[in-house]
Amino acid sequence: MHRPIDPKVDCVFKTLFGSEDHRDLLNALLGEELSAPVTGVDIINPYNERETLDDKLTIVDVKARDAARRLFQVEIQLITFPDLAARILYAWADLYSQQLQSGQEYGELQPTYVIWILEQSLLAERPEYAHRFTLRDDHGRPLLEHGSIRLFELSKFAVETVASDAERWLKFLAEGERLDPERLPDWMQTPVMRHAMSTLSGFSEKERDYHRYQSRQEALRQQRVVQRALEEARASARAERQAREAERQAKEAALAEVARLTALLKQRDEP
Repeated sequence: MHRPIDPKVDCVFKTLFGSEDHRDLLNALLGEELSAPVTGVDIINPYNERETLDDKLTIVDVKARDAARRLFQVEIQLITFPDLAARILYAWADLYSQQLQSGQEYGELQPTYVIWILEQSLLAERPEYAHRFTLRDDHGRPLLEHGSIRLFELSKFAVETVASDAERWLKFLAEGERLDPERLPDWMQTPVMRHAMSTLSGFSEKERDYHRYQSRQEALRQQRVVQRALEEARASARAERQAREAERQAKEAALAEVARLTALLKQRDEP
């Protein structure tokens, strides 16, 4: 029996992309930005099945280095929080700075690419689902062509007709849980995507993997409950602060009006 599997859940995502096949995703999402396609990949933090439920669940990352020594990090973020943009920039800076060891020169630094796949919206005011950030001046000129930060917001992704490998992977991540392995749509009919679907089927069919998947799903549900409670608490505290500020301003306005009227009365009573 086929059981739906969400490819964004950490144990599934790292099984999908924490291997040599990771280059397909990198080439698809970075596209023409790369001066040469990724050919060989060395996974820096390979997936470990013995990860426990105490591990972080909302941020899942795969780090890799290719044959040209370029660095890559793919992270999937399931819950958006207020400081996520700063966290994204820090992740790029941290990966870039870790390249140099004692005695090494700055010239040995290699381009670093960070890809963030977000289940929820981060840039709500922007209609695009794909974003690219680089180090450039006010005229669009680069300081140094040493990589980029790419964001893909799945909550905005609404592509019906797949026109690129990037769209194919994003559609798989967004809709993979609803796919039937026996009736795959045309956009899934490539060797790479059929292999990706077979990974989901493995989690569905193998009891041990499926129970591990369910455990991670349940932990994610609990984290979402906690996240909603925190957001509601923040909203309540913000509303309370705004109410207090409005009350303070009203009191100040009332006192100012009393002072104005008092001054007018005093002027009228003066001879």
